[in-house]
Amino acid sequence: MLAPPLNQLLAEAARALAQVRAGRSLTDALDACPGGLRPGVQALSFAALRAQGRCDGLMRRLMHRKPPAWVDALLRVALTQLLPDAQAYASHTLVNQAVQAAKREAPAQANLVNAVLRRFLREGSTLLADVLTEPLARHEHPDWWVARLKQDWPAHWEALLTAAQTAPPMSLRVNARQGDARGYQTRLAADGLVSRQLGDRTPQGVVLESPCPVTRLPGFSDGAVSVQDGAAQRAAPLLVNGAGCLPPLAPGARVLDACAAPGGKTAHLLELGDWDLLALDADATRLRRVDDTLARLGLSAATQAVDARHVDQWWDGRPFDAILLDAPCSGSGINRRHPDVRWLRRPSDLPALQATQAALLDALWPRLKPGGRLLYATCSLFRGEGADQIAAFLQRHADARLQEVPGQTGHLLGLPDNAEAVPTDGFFYALLIRSES
Repeated sequence: MLAPPLNQLLAEAARALAQVRAGRSLTDALDACPGGLRPGVQALSFAALRAQGRCDGLMRRLMHRKPPAWVDALLRVALTQLLPDAQAYASHTLVNQAVQAAKREAPAQANLVNAVLRRFLREGSTLLADVLTEPLARHEHPDWWVARLKQDWPAHWEALLTAAQTAPPMSLRVNARQGDARGYQTRLAADGLVSRQLGDRTPQGVVLESPCPVTRLPGFSDGAVSVQDGAAQRAAPLLVNGAGCLPPLAPGARVLDACAAPGGKTAHLLELGDWDLLALDADATRLRRVDDTLARLGLSAATQAVDARHVDQWWDGRPFDAILLDAPCSGSGINRRHPDVRWLRRPSDLPALQATQAALLDALWPRLKPGGRLLYATCSLFRGEGADQIAAFLQRHADARLQEVPGQTGHLLGLPDNAEAVPTDGFFYALLIRSES
């Protein structure tokens, strides 16, 4: 199959980036991208978002006034590919293709696009040196985000910013009902895909040497495997048996997944045992993805589109043996996988998110049997959504105790010193046990 023309990829990436800059998530923006273009468009969009700080500075120096949104985005996508750390395309080819995209989409702006990009080819080194005197350009994260990381992780903040600029690996979770990691590696190798196992803490986990479309994964459509980061793969074993630190849940145990979409952790739980599982999510559209995921994997659970805080709308009065609360959060731990998050979030979002997390904890805790377990999870690096949130919860609930699982609970930063065979996303896990009395 022939690769799509670069000018077409640039045009679609500009369309997606313009939507992100208007406040839409990149995931939603890419949903409108034609399927055959999506991998290339996603790569260009990710690169532009990881370079937004530098592009902000360059655009201020290259432009006297802000151009229309799509043209502004096109220039940013193209400038990103002209930066010294890109070099995926020959510079003159890139400029010519960007101009072709402009001639088709915004012909009145084509000369402007040509002039701006050619000026950068002439003066780029000087302009970039000046831009890099600005903290936003050096860090490629908003100032408030950097300040929060410095406060929470004074010894690690620079490493966390660096890690966020790297492309994440493609990690897989082998369906335990159909096989094991080693056996699936054999299937991958037969299809020419090189892989290795993630590590002891994620026994069903495999990571590919190079990402590929899921359609290339052997048995994907038949439920043999799912795409899931290594950090997220820890949730189900923690809830089922505390990663070996708790008695395992009994077959038929009543389990709640309170914020289930898109369904990866729901499915993993069901791959590990036969539970009476209820999956809730406040977003009906996203909940359909849970149903689709379970159908592909040959699994089943009751699902309901409802906010878990509104207990009277969904609870039948029967307590749960185990609850998974993968709470809404800033997404700061999946920043490398979703580089739009850092630019879409505002510092004012955090208090509201933390209030929602606390409300969910307080609403769900009484629905747990005495002796039951609740796993609180966030894909966040911020202590306010992790350790501080749980410390406050324990102050409010005398019947709760924290079960530590060394190397598995607490803040997992995703850096090499606490990751598996490859760095994972950033996560926080707290395993809470309700006292018998």
